[in-house]
Amino acid sequence: MADEHSSAATLPQAEENRGPPGRILTLDIVRGVAVLGIAAMNVVAFAMPMEAYLNPLAYGWEDRADGVSWVISFLLFDGKMRGLFSFLFGASMLLVIERAEAAGESAARVHFARMAWLLLFGLAHYFFIWNGDILSLYAPVGMIAWFFRERSTIELTVAGIIAIVAQLLLFGAMAHQVNEAATAATAPGAGAAAIETWRLFVDDLTIPTAEELERTLAVYRGSFLEIAAHQFRHELQGPFTSFLVFGPETLGYMLLGMATLRCGFLTGAWSDRSYSRIAIGSLALALPAYALLARALVRAGFDPVSVYALSLTATTAVRPLMVLGYAALIILLTRRGGALTQRLAAAGRAAFTNYLGTSILMTALFYGWGLGLYGHLGRAELWLAVLPAWALMLLWSKPWLQRFRYGPFEWLWRTLARGQLQPMRR
Repeated sequence: MADEHSSAATLPQAEENRGPPGRILTLDIVRGVAVLGIAAMNVVAFAMPMEAYLNPLAYGWEDRADGVSWVISFLLFDGKMRGLFSFLFGASMLLVIERAEAAGESAARVHFARMAWLLLFGLAHYFFIWNGDILSLYAPVGMIAWFFRERSTIELTVAGIIAIVAQLLLFGAMAHQVNEAATAATAPGAGAAAIETWRLFVDDLTIPTAEELERTLAVYRGSFLEIAAHQFRHELQGPFTSFLVFGPETLGYMLLGMATLRCGFLTGAWSDRSYSRIAIGSLALALPAYALLARALVRAGFDPVSVYALSLTATTAVRPLMVLGYAALIILLTRRGGALTQRLAAAGRAAFTNYLGTSILMTALFYGWGLGLYGHLGRAELWLAVLPAWALMLLWSKPWLQRFRYGPFEWLWRTLARGQLQPMRR
């Protein structure tokens, strides 16, 4: 989401690669990469039963190509793009606050109005478009992050690490509970209560039965009103649960984003040598770790205990290195400019529109009220939807922003949050 301007200095860059006055170009570029990457991960949840997101054997793994597709997504995209997006959200949020203060506005009013409207956008997105929404998580966590705005880089970094450790401990406790529940449910003479507890823990991770699969396919191949009604009847608690389960990590990434903005890392102010060291060092540690986790998950057959322990818990410890390494690599590779860099920056400036627009287009492609392809494509075949979505984001964003100040949803968000119609045309 890109509703910020800043008086902070941008690093020297190729003239053709400069962004609009007052913008920090590297933020837009990294955000642009993140919003493309998020589309690559979210497509599984658009096109298949939700169980397939964490357990690829649940649906859509039919041949070797599907397995390779899962490995690529797990190694390169899973969680990393969300982490990048959260970093950039925290940095952008801090820029908006500081700009409001510099303009003599009430920073609190500006910030909390933005978060309140973002929450409404998120809830509308969740209930009426797609139940994988992240905006309804970002909004309340962003409200909490407000209270860290005056902290130093070191304090923000420490607080961010503590929040991620809290997330690690939470997932670790959940993994322990799942293991205990599995032991109790499979013990000789296990009672109905133990078996029910186990079922509740693994309901979204196991391979669905034929009857469960038929019900899910019927829902999402149904009409718009049928899908929305299902959301209200069966998924009402989703945003609250998401806040409880993923809130600590999301806050940690936002605070680290604020810290890396303050120290100049996200503005591109560091040297090529520094970014190279961080990119190589972080990715050299994190990628092999992810490869080992992928191997262990496949060998374990994606059983629920392994998914909790490896896919959720262990990745939480490794993911920050991947996010930091990706950010450094993106900044390093794009700081010389070029046509692709300009288009990535434009996609990042219109990230809010690109995020919501992807949901609208993908649900129109897969859900019953659109083309009805839900459940008809394998995991590898989903790239046939991802690549055109990437191309569309890169193609429309730049010419639009050459004529208009904001993306359509950015303009609407800004207008609502500020309580007055914002200028649109340049």
